Amino acid sequence: MTRDAAAVFLSELGQALPSIGEGLLVTLEATLLGAALALLVAFALGLASRSRALVVRGGARFVVEFLRGTSLYVQLFWLFFALPMLGFRLEPMACGVLAFGLNYGAYGAEVVRGSLAAVPAAQTEAAIALGMGPGLRLRRILLPQAYALMIPPFKNLLIQLLKATPLLSLVTVADLTFRIDQLRAATGGTAAAYLLLLLLYFCVAALLGAGMNALERRAKARLGTAGGGA
Repeated sequence: MTRDAAAVFLSELGQALPSIGEGLLVTLEATLLGAALALLVAFALGLASRSRALVVRGGARFVVEFLRGTSLYVQLFWLFFALPMLGFRLEPMACGVLAFGLNYGAYGAEVVRGSLAAVPAAQTEAAIALGMGPGLRLRRILLPQAYALMIPPFKNLLIQLLKATPLLSLVTVADLTFRIDQLRAATGGTAAAYLLLLLLYFCVAALLGAGMNALERRAKARLGTAGGGA
């Protein structure tokens, strides 16, 4: 980039900072709302996958495999373009949050199921011997121990969800990627604009990762387990 081009880019960047900040807030909103929905879906499908009822267990497994086996890109486009043809129209942001929540919730369901299965069987046997019912065993014995095991893979899914948010720009949501692309178009500084975008996503991912590491350390401390997230 020449000196003149750099000066133009910096000048436009200064003017674009408010809109870039708005785009960053939109990206964070989509990430957090999508993650919250994904968490609900993960626990609903993960627990249903452990059900003794074949219909419930089989239905949950089918939904998980369908959502994991189809593209997030296609799921988002189906919600945005195809769903209105069936008489249901969602706002673009709602389409994004729903697609993220369902897709990453399906992956999270496997985390929930696997983490619960990793709790030693002796713990469940002891709870049964004490007369605890299934619900009480889940709340008092299984989930507190499985929770610490879930956090590292949940952290990975959260970062993956963040990195999927640029798809929002394809359905007219003015997220961070959309705003940076406007800056690129206005200045012609493709390399500088996308380098800035990379750095912004990295900073957000680092903050989210640090928060999840803190949760992991706290969960392990409550269980009396040494170590924590890196």
